[in-house]
Amino acid sequence: MVLRHTLVALVLTLGLAPLSARAETPIFSAHDGLALDGYDVVAFFEGQGAVLGRQEFALMWKGVFWRFSSSGHQAQFEANPRAYAPVFGGYCAYAVSQGYLAHGDPSLWRIEDGELLLLNNPAVEAVWQQEKPELLQAAHDNWPAVLRH
Repeated sequence: MVLRHTLVALVLTLGLAPLSARAETPIFSAHDGLALDGYDVVAFFEGQGAVLGRQEFALMWKGVFWRFSSSGHQAQFEANPRAYAPVFGGYCAYAVSQGYLAHGDPSLWRIEDGELLLLNNPAVEAVWQQEKPELLQAAHDNWPAVLRH
């Protein structure tokens, strides 16, 4: 338990600070209106990892723009966006497990039980790996209520 609190303190020191509370927090984390910072969400599921999408292959869904690396990936997403959209809105899964929101980094991603989730930084990634089952359950328990905090 002491180790966990020390790691959490380190995580906060490294920049995983809660996003400021807003009256209406968007369901999907977006930077400049782009979901996943413009990365192709389908590419994660296709085994390609973090691949930047292209402006010509984009669409708006749930109030944010999603970019894709190909027209094929765009079509796959359009056919079933919920199958590809990141769980916890693309916010950091660790932060959600702790009851607050922080930006999810597309380069720190996981697919857990068929769901794409993002983490915020390498320190959080280490904690996540050690306590994944408990943290994943806590994140699911907190979602989507954490959007109202």
